[in-house]
Amino acid sequence: MMHIAFLTPEYPHEKVLNSGGIGTSIKNLAVALAQKGVTVSVVVYGQAEDCVFEENGVTIYSVKKRKYKWATWYFYRKYLESYLNDLIVSEKITLVEAPDWTGITAFMKLKAPLIIRFHGSDAYFCHLENRPQKRKNFYFEKWGIQKAKAYIAPTTFAGVLTKEIFNIRNKEIATIHYGLNLEQFRDNGTHQEENGLLLYIGTIIRKKGVLELPGIMKHVIEQNPEARLILIGNDSSDIKTGASSTWELLADSLDDALKNKIEYKGKIPYEKVRSYIEKAQVCVFPTFAETLGMVTIESMAMRKPVVNSNIGWANELIVDGESGFLVHPTDHKTYADRIVRLLNDSELRENMEKKAEVRTHERFNIAKTVEQNIAFYQKIIGT
Repeated sequence: MMHIAFLTPEYPHEKVLNSGGIGTSIKNLAVALAQKGVTVSVVVYGQAEDCVFEENGVTIYSVKKRKYKWATWYFYRKYLESYLNDLIVSEKITLVEAPDWTGITAFMKLKAPLIIRFHGSDAYFCHLENRPQKRKNFYFEKWGIQKAKAYIAPTTFAGVLTKEIFNIRNKEIATIHYGLNLEQFRDNGTHQEENGLLLYIGTIIRKKGVLELPGIMKHVIEQNPEARLILIGNDSSDIKTGASSTWELLADSLDDALKNKIEYKGKIPYEKVRSYIEKAQVCVFPTFAETLGMVTIESMAMRKPVVNSNIGWANELIVDGESGFLVHPTDHKTYADRIVRLLNDSELRENMEKKAEVRTHERFNIAKTVEQNIAFYQKIIGT
């Protein structure tokens, strides 16, 4: 019997400290695997306490963050190595999957084959943002990636670029999109859209393009004065200016015409996020750096027209002008024009909503992607 273990810093559960797109994608896959009869364990590191619990047929191991007198970056990885190897032996784990971020598998020698999924390394994001990376971070990620027998990328773009950055040779990189349980995104027809409501969901951080939104909104309200934008997600510090809050940085840039047009709700429970998606007429994601973008495909699955970044990976999500619009985040005028077209044209909006839903069923249905993952796991275990 196949037993897959996921090593991850995040997973959506009340007992886990943090979760974002990586955690959501792992949970969707883990639950789908369990429903297919695969034994699944999730090892979540960097947590507040050690505990084990079960949900949806998945066993979740919370591993407390540990500190050492020196070289915590090394000794905590070795602790996780020992923890994983004990599980591999006792629970008969046949394969381990880990993320590329921070090179968590550097210095580890595991007793089961390792696959790295390219959720997005620091090196990948630094490349897309054209900013320098700390040398030690690059080498941790490179060493961690080298430990794997094979790789999975959520988009071909992310796989090709990561291969170039780390000079990966003679190892397979499979493109398997993230999947959604589309039953959870079925439109029940009870919601009421609010005229002019635009929605951004995600971390409030420069690389997600949030600092472009005031410039975009300026052009939007010139053409549609009733338009307003809501932002939902965790705030973060700004790496370029050193500011402790990217939201405050954004808010300080707003002139009088925009102050009442852009509202930040902070981080809110996911069910409430869904209610905002239902109310929105258009969702906007002007990101500079992504591997795929879970919130983009979630919005599309809920029949929302999306104006998205046009960089690399995005062309694998959306057919421009058909299942959404693709525009470079710095082209504020064109970005705003696409938003206004959708706000002003209900027929265009309805057509795009239908095609966005079809696109998610074709490419991002977990019922299809789970089979692709199982086939790849079996191939690697067999080798």
